Amino acid sequence: MAQLISRRLFLTAAGAALASPRISWSAQKQERTPTLLDHILLGSADLDAGIAFVEERTGVRAAFGGVHPGAGTRNALLSLGRNRYLEIIAPDPQQPASADARDLKSLEKPVLVGWAAHPGDIEQFAARLKEKGIAANGLKPGSRKRPDGRVLNWKTLVLKDDARGLLPFFIEWGPNALHPSADAPQGCSLTLFEAVTPTPDVLRKQSDQLQLDMPITQAKTPHLHAIITGPKGQLDVTF
Repeated sequence: MAQLISRRLFLTAAGAALASPRISWSAQKQERTPTLLDHILLGSADLDAGIAFVEERTGVRAAFGGVHPGAGTRNALLSLGRNRYLEIIAPDPQQPASADARDLKSLEKPVLVGWAAHPGDIEQFAARLKEKGIAANGLKPGSRKRPDGRVLNWKTLVLKDDARGLLPFFIEWGPNALHPSADAPQGCSLTLFEAVTPTPDVLRKQSDQLQLDMPITQAKTPHLHAIITGPKGQLDVTF
């Protein structure tokens, strides 16, 4: 999904990772995550370092997913349960450096750089957004070759105003595509995924219009916050 990550998002992520206070979270019996969440993206300056970062904290090692031709990036994947997963995304040293790859390379440590939601039929969803007057960039096809040689296809829709990266882009997988969560390494779950913002009422209104059912918390600095629980422990990350 590298083509969906804006330069503005990466610059915000790099700053927020240093400036935002860590949010403490006590274990709960019930997870707090958006109903439509498909996957979250963890940016890293180096893919192997990103994989090690996640494995050290969760006890599960993400598997190589493939490269994004022309985008300058590659990824590794880890399942977070049925139809949701973590994508670790980093520069691909075998491709010319793109703007996204250069921004990833500048990260001092792995941070969240965005997330995707699955709205069902994405063409119908795009039509509903247009009826509501919510501006979005047109449907865009994407694909990458898996390590087993099969090609994974999808369509995406990107909001023109994503609330500085707090709102997702939207994805529909191809009719014959195996969802990445199905055969990515198992053992982790997403305990918490929330948006943190100084203006929760504004963001909640946007979230409700998009039917995201998104946990929202108030704080001085806007950022995303995720807790991934594995057999070894918890990975607590922000952007």
